Amino acid sequence: MALGERFQTVREGWIAAVVTVLEMREAASPRPERADGGWRLERLGAPDPQAYRDLYSRVGAPHLWYSRLIMDEATLAGTLADPKVHVHALMIDGAAEGLLELDFRQQGACEIVYFGVTPGLVGSGAARVMMNHAIAAAFAQGVSRLWLHTNTLDHPRALDFYIRSGFRPVERRIELAPDPRLSGLLPRESAPHVPIL
Repeated sequence: MALGERFQTVREGWIAAVVTVLEMREAASPRPERADGGWRLERLGAPDPQAYRDLYSRVGAPHLWYSRLIMDEATLAGTLADPKVHVHALMIDGAAEGLLELDFRQQGACEIVYFGVTPGLVGSGAARVMMNHAIAAAFAQGVSRLWLHTNTLDHPRALDFYIRSGFRPVERRIELAPDPRLSGLLPRESAPHVPIL
């Protein structure tokens, strides 16, 4: 392979990430959970788009999540109201501090579309509680495939977390997108580990 084929220039003002798609074909055993977390997982039904975007941003800004921020209000509201889209919040003392979104719209499958906790909960065991719930909830619906994707902008331990949870990597892609910090969708200080070009 020629050197030119291995390296591609990313346009100024854009971000690039290596995406890994992972799947689970049968429910993995739940991993041990901390009993003293003080959290509970609550299904939100059809959440208010503004409240949803607030949680989405608090969880996702460190990893440059932006797709739900550019979605128009009607489309987002319709997605969140779809009975095959299950949105859960990890609640602590009445505040939403984690996001789990399960999408059952593809026959026989469930995609974990969004999964994460606010920065203060990283490493607390809260994500493990959410993942145990996600796996049980998905396979309780009779799916034969639970899948998700992560990328190199996510937490550095995200891929390992998913593999330890029982997922298997099945595909790798490159994702290119305009930097959401430059358009004002996210604060410029979001994801300081990713340089702004």
